[in-house]
Amino acid sequence: MGASPPRVADVVNADATLIGRKAWSDPGLYELEKKGIFGKSWLFLAHETQIPNPGDFVQAYMCETPIIVARGRDGGIHANVNSCVHRGLPVCRADHGNAKSFVCPYHSWSYSVEGKLQSIPQERHVEGRTDKSKLSLKAVPRVETWHGMIFGSFDPEIEPLEQYLGDQRWYLDAFFERFENGIEFVGSPQRWVLNANWKLPMENQLGDVNHGPFLHAAVIPPEANAEVFDHGYSCVAQPGHGATFRLMPEDAPLESVAWGFEGMASLLSPEIHEYLRELQMKAEERVGPIRARMKGLTYGVYPNLSFLWSNTAFKVSHPRGPGKVEYWSWSVVPSDAPEEYKRILRGNHTAFFGPGGLLEQEDSEAWTQQYLGSAIDFADDRPYFYGLGVGEEKPHPDLPGLVSVTANEFYARNFYLRWRDALMAVEEG
Repeated sequence: MGASPPRVADVVNADATLIGRKAWSDPGLYELEKKGIFGKSWLFLAHETQIPNPGDFVQAYMCETPIIVARGRDGGIHANVNSCVHRGLPVCRADHGNAKSFVCPYHSWSYSVEGKLQSIPQERHVEGRTDKSKLSLKAVPRVETWHGMIFGSFDPEIEPLEQYLGDQRWYLDAFFERFENGIEFVGSPQRWVLNANWKLPMENQLGDVNHGPFLHAAVIPPEANAEVFDHGYSCVAQPGHGATFRLMPEDAPLESVAWGFEGMASLLSPEIHEYLRELQMKAEERVGPIRARMKGLTYGVYPNLSFLWSNTAFKVSHPRGPGKVEYWSWSVVPSDAPEEYKRILRGNHTAFFGPGGLLEQEDSEAWTQQYLGSAIDFADDRPYFYGLGVGEEKPHPDLPGLVSVTANEFYARNFYLRWRDALMAVEEG
């Protein structure tokens, strides 16, 4: 028998200023995460722009469980576990496409795109008839959308998605509502596997922008880092979610505030400059005066969805055990942007945050090394210190939730307190 997992209360202390290394490496705690977090949360699956037509589908994951997300013939969105109810094989092998049915390769049982069992070839050779209505693919019990973002939950009693997101919507709307015709996800996600725990990429993009001047010193210019220190905020609307951004001065030049220019201005044609200026000039009308001055950095939605404002990417940390994470990253573009600009945005995403991206490679090395440091022997009496800025976060007259400077690690403390509560609930039965 393997060793029992440590008590959760012994891993994360009461204010999450000290977190034991086993939080990222213990197999027993990972099993508690499956039940207490991935079985109880809203998990991002796909975007509606990926499946516009009946029969369109994409593959997704909820923790390690494969999911087919499809547009049904009724126009509705259906999410089902990709596993035949006969012998468990996947009934869909393609990452995306359009299909009339999904067929298990073993005995050719076939299912509609909505997940209903349609035919059993062997049935013609037996006398009895099987009640197919009871043999559908296992449906994800709750599926809801917000701004075209499709989420699923294995918990049928979970609160509605918008309530789950809470005031985090206010921060994300600063991006989504900026674009009159919405956004679209471009193609399939880029996917790669790291020898790291799934929480490490998530924590990084909840609010850890202060590693930039050091880990990314060769890429991020000093003036960009100074802007983060001078105008940066870290906000926690609800524990587990996080948002970091710069709130630029009211008299800042338009190009220094507007979404889309950062790091790319010299690559853009005069027509694209004009498109971005018009977007910014309408921003106050669309999102209000405060959010029009927001220049985003990183965002996180509990438990494993991240968003990068400047490089316009959504990312999901799919766990593959305590020591592996399969990282998915989508390029996202405004639906009505010029095609030339969409191409530049996709290239920018790949260059910086694709699997070989300049910043992604440096972050990946840090996460891999932190996982290794979390798995070494004879160091459990040296938990990691998460106490920078403890108690300094406060309400703000213009911003929801608790707010502080970006160096305050309260975004991480709140994430791990929610993690602690979720695992202790399982532990206590």
